[in-house]
Amino acid sequence: MNLFHLLQARHAAGKPVRVALIGAGKFGSMFLSQVPHTPGLEVPIIVDLDPDRARDACRTVGWDAERIAATAFTRDAARATRGDIDALVEATGSPAAGIRHARAAIAAGKHIVMVNVEADVLAGPLLSEEARKAGVVYSLAYGDQPALTAELVDWARATGFHVVAAGKGTKYLPAYHDVTPDGVWQHYGLTAGEAQSAGMNPQMFNSFLDGTKSAIEMAAIANATGLDVPTGGLAFPPCGVDDLPHVLRPRGRGGLLEKAGMVEVVSSLERDGRPVFRDLRWGVYVVLEAPNEYAADCFRQYGLKTDASGRYAAMYKPYHLIGLELNISVLSAVLRGEPTGQPLSFRGDVAAVAKRDLRAGEVLDGEGGYTVWGKLMPARASLKVGALPIGLAHRVKLNKAVAHGALVCWSDVEIDADDETIRIRKAMEAAFA
Repeated sequence: MNLFHLLQARHAAGKPVRVALIGAGKFGSMFLSQVPHTPGLEVPIIVDLDPDRARDACRTVGWDAERIAATAFTRDAARATRGDIDALVEATGSPAAGIRHARAAIAAGKHIVMVNVEADVLAGPLLSEEARKAGVVYSLAYGDQPALTAELVDWARATGFHVVAAGKGTKYLPAYHDVTPDGVWQHYGLTAGEAQSAGMNPQMFNSFLDGTKSAIEMAAIANATGLDVPTGGLAFPPCGVDDLPHVLRPRGRGGLLEKAGMVEVVSSLERDGRPVFRDLRWGVYVVLEAPNEYAADCFRQYGLKTDASGRYAAMYKPYHLIGLELNISVLSAVLRGEPTGQPLSFRGDVAAVAKRDLRAGEVLDGEGGYTVWGKLMPARASLKVGALPIGLAHRVKLNKAVAHGALVCWSDVEIDADDETIRIRKAMEAAFA
């Protein structure tokens, strides 16, 4: 709890924390909006496929002309790791680009804050190990739900509680798995025209709706905390904040979990579409178990909502502010040398599943698209069946038909074995399986 004090000291010494941003989309723009209000923090270089769009984004979030003029806007990602940059923020959303940029930052001795959770789930354990060996920090992005959940898990364990479950909330119904970008906006209460005028990307928003983003984020949490992944994938039980300790306890104790120590996502909708009372759609949670009767008595004395036994309770944050909170990761990495969560093992994987009957010769279009959605699996099970990671299910051709609802496997697609992203993924599997 001393980041602001440390930053003030850097600012007073005339040694600001200098950050390069790659990707000035929504998350990046939210981060940029806080920079003028954080003395001692500078972003002297912004990399984007469209530098003019990135410059416009800075104007939109309130940067003045002087700050914009002092900033380099470029398409050249190599410039982000040169000079006196302290940390690189990777916010592109592309798994291949994210892995490439992270490795370049590590090789250059720069800390890396990985907003790109898609890349993290594809090869994060290997990247974080490379960073540790290089003496730099590889960190999940504070403000996003994986880092916030990892923080709650760390808090619970450091205070002596047993972690029973952890995760986040979302809007979910089983039918959402088959939704395509053509039908996404009705589920957000928008027309296609309204979404287009707001600059909203239907495939990106559909990845949140069809369950893929939830699977990716839970895999990131499992890999960062050592929690286990449900054998059959996420169940998305309808659950409000008051019912977390009742619903998310082991089956042997009357809950829905196959065992203690799992990740899970709770839905803000009942299965019939009614809203859940006091839902956690925007937040994160941890369910904990009292280690003794005295602690359980304290739960009751201090007003925690518990299950009927009084032994299980929950702590939660009802909201997350995404890029508005990213400074915490940047400053923690640079000023304290600590990540706000990082993958330490390979426990969760996200496999591509067919949204409909797919024909041989069709080209997969990745997360949130028309062909596949991402299912959370235990990494060991994913490797055993040869499931194709969702992060690689983009612009690859099927060599055989895949039935609706079936896993897409490596053997079902044409893969370029020399592709750098695939080689890094295979190296990660070999090192951490």
